[in-house]
Amino acid sequence: MNKRQTGAQKEQQVCAYLISKGICIKEQNFRCRQGEIDLIGYDGEYLVFFEVKYRSSDRKGCAAQAVGLTKQRKICRVADYYRMMHHCAEDTPIRFDVIAVENGRLEWIRDAFGYIGLG
Repeated sequence: MNKRQTGAQKEQQVCAYLISKGICIKEQNFRCRQGEIDLIGYDGEYLVFFEVKYRSSDRKGCAAQAVGLTKQRKICRVADYYRMMHHCAEDTPIRFDVIAVENGRLEWIRDAFGYIGLG
């Protein structure tokens, strides 16, 4: 299995996990010119943008650390585009979560980072 197939498999596992926890998944692998968001769904009233990170080893650091400032900015730009395209109300609460998968363990980091606007 190559890296892309492994990543897709892990994203499917995470998706099933989130659904089991009551998340209503709206999109998987949402892509636009600005980039991609792995999963988008609702956790109650919150529109949540999920970044899934998988590491087979800690050689390159832990999975959660792989979502640095540059990646966070990109996710926020894609989230802005998604909200515009889907006519989300301005007051819809949003959240950015990271799901780290490593060593056979899944860690859900709610509100992993805040919104980074265009400024």
